[in-house]
Amino acid sequence: MRSLMRFGLAGSLVALGYVLGSSQIFQAASAQNNDAAISEESSKRVIEANEALKKAVSQLTLDSRYNSATKAVNSYAVLAGGIDVKEDLESGQGVDPETWAALNVAISELKKNRVKDDSLADWVDTNLFGFDSNGHLTYRSKIVRIYSISKLKKLNAQRSLVLGETREQKSPR
Repeated sequence: MRSLMRFGLAGSLVALGYVLGSSQIFQAASAQNNDAAISEESSKRVIEANEALKKAVSQLTLDSRYNSATKAVNSYAVLAGGIDVKEDLESGQGVDPETWAALNVAISELKKNRVKDDSLADWVDTNLFGFDSNGHLTYRSKIVRIYSISKLKKLNAQRSLVLGETREQKSPR
């Protein structure tokens, strides 16, 4: 009798799970559909922003405050008031998140899929990059990391200052 009750309970739970799953009451969250085209107005604004970032890159480069690992504009570096990615990469102190992502994609395409990616700056020697046994991107056999939290905080504070977003700090009483 007891085993019959257990089978009945197990069957009921399976049936309940089936009903809840097929009714789609609890749908999984889905990411934004990338296939949907943005509006013409949004596209126009993005192009304008990119042109403005390119002008800022020109000035930051003249001021020796911008050296990117990619040919495309590094918006994180621009809005932070400039970053010298080459120096940071060579010193092993990490890179900004946008550079880290671009390097990972470009080097992965090159090393794993043997597809040449022309998105990297001319100074980047792809022969110095690789992947360790855990799949981490390496430069000169050292893992390429995103900046430390303290460096990111400093860059975010610098960005707020550059963009005029800083608020006057209230002094503690």
